[in-house]
Amino acid sequence: MRDKKMVGIGRVVLYKRERILMIEPFGKGLLLTALRYGYEVRDAQPYFEDIPDKALPKEMRQLASHILETKAGHFDPSIFEDRYENALIDLLKTKQAGLPAPKETAKKPTARVINLMDALRRSVATEKSSTKASPQRSAARPSAAAARTPARRASTRRRAG
Repeated sequence: MRDKKMVGIGRVVLYKRERILMIEPFGKGLLLTALRYGYEVRDAQPYFEDIPDKALPKEMRQLASHILETKAGHFDPSIFEDRYENALIDLLKTKQAGLPAPKETAKKPTARVINLMDALRRSVATEKSSTKASPQRSAARPSAAAARTPARRASTRRRAG
């Protein structure tokens, strides 16, 4: 397949549905990519036709460009965690311990309206002043919760399975 620059097509049942897979060489193994059926793919045009063509002011484009340049970095998947799975595991542990499930309080929305451009300008100004004070920016460090998540998940799965 690699020499011929071809991929294969296969079928598998996942999550109670038959899926079409594209099978392609990847490193020393194979990579399977789930494909969509024709009826699942919709034309994008109807979703975007109501959006008017608008020219953005140069100042807004420059500000957006500056934000992208200053916030760019390398992707580190270890700093992300599955909050839903973690909350579910915590809930299950609480129930297994015979404790009542914690009641979740609804957060009240803030009624404060913020001018986004003014907030972005203040953010850029703050960052410029802090950059002048300390020339080296520290790399983003994963939180303590993110650092322990894989180990906690593994230990939970061992006990559950």
